[in-house]
Amino acid sequence: MRQETIDQVLKFRDDRNWKQFHNPKDLAISISLEAAELLEVFQWSADDVVCADKSEEIKEELADVIIYCTLMADTCGFDVDEIVRGKLKSNNEKYPVEKAFGSKEKYTELG
Repeated sequence: MRQETIDQVLKFRDDRNWKQFHNPKDLAISISLEAAELLEVFQWSADDVVCADKSEEIKEELADVIIYCTLMADTCGFDVDEIVRGKLKSNNEKYPVEKAFGSKEKYTELG
């Protein structure tokens, strides 16, 4: 995410003096709740798992999840780019292309 966008998220929070309410526990709860709202968009969608007609709702809920994740990273003093790159490095080790390509198996089940 661009620093400009992160700064806008933090400014929105700070302009309202909400940082005082943003502890890791409550932010984790908020991330989970917003992720559940994203999942709700797909509830009862039967064969239409893409939900193309619900793209605006998907974007809105996904934005909420990303905003809360940004706030969590700030509260914990994490650099988003750094933690994402670290996780990708770890995932690359767990899921080497030659074993994981086209497979949905968990890394412990790859041959």
